[in-house]
Amino acid sequence: MTISAAVFLASCAIGLLAAKFTLDEMTIQWGSFLIVVVIFGVLQAILSPFVAKMVHRNATALLGGVGLLSTFIALLITSLLSSGLTIRGVTTWVLACVIVWLVTMIATMFLPLLVVKKHLRQRTAER
Repeated sequence: MTISAAVFLASCAIGLLAAKFTLDEMTIQWGSFLIVVVIFGVLQAILSPFVAKMVHRNATALLGGVGLLSTFIALLITSLLSSGLTIRGVTTWVLACVIVWLVTMIATMFLPLLVVKKHLRQRTAER
């Protein structure tokens, strides 16, 4: 697995956990957590470019919402494919999409910096 894929999956895990601990009506079964993260991450990686292309072609005014839309679709399909993820109520669905999208985006930006910083520290210690 490449570092970028590991960072992306870790970001997805952080985003899903943030939503789970924030929203009472969203549950992730601990025994299924890894499966939920992998399904969601793979779907998100596939759906984001697809949704962006479709929106760009058909509704360019919605381009800013591509991340939220692909997050919603990935959460929906993940909840259908895995009994480990449950989201109940329209408000919870909306908030889950926003939280997962926002936290995953922030984690995707900052996790690589932490990896590089750790690597640089290790190299400095070796010298």
